[in-house]
Amino acid sequence: MRVLLDTCVPKRLARDFPGHDIRHASEMGWSDLDDGPLLSAMAGRFDALVTVDKNLPHQQNLATRPFAVLLLRAHSNRLTDLARLVPKLRAALKRVAPGQVIELEE
Repeated sequence: MRVLLDTCVPKRLARDFPGHDIRHASEMGWSDLDDGPLLSAMAGRFDALVTVDKNLPHQQNLATRPFAVLLLRAHSNRLTDLARLVPKLRAALKRVAPGQVIELEE
């Protein structure tokens, strides 16, 4: 699965997903893109977006997008807090469908 980590997600989280093609928004040169342009840029290139942006589902129409959005809800966006969600995130990546939003929390 091709997964994009949003700019608000630590790059090092990618290490916990062997077997997936994980890229970070900054690695793609997309750090300065707002949500709409970022979502448009990733269409056709990625199967899922991993973010901690709780407002994204309320500000963007994600149901028609050709990728899934996985929203991590942790105490903070620090790696130590997000790492607790890795097992749930791995499981969610196996079952997500385009246009789907899955919220994962501790």
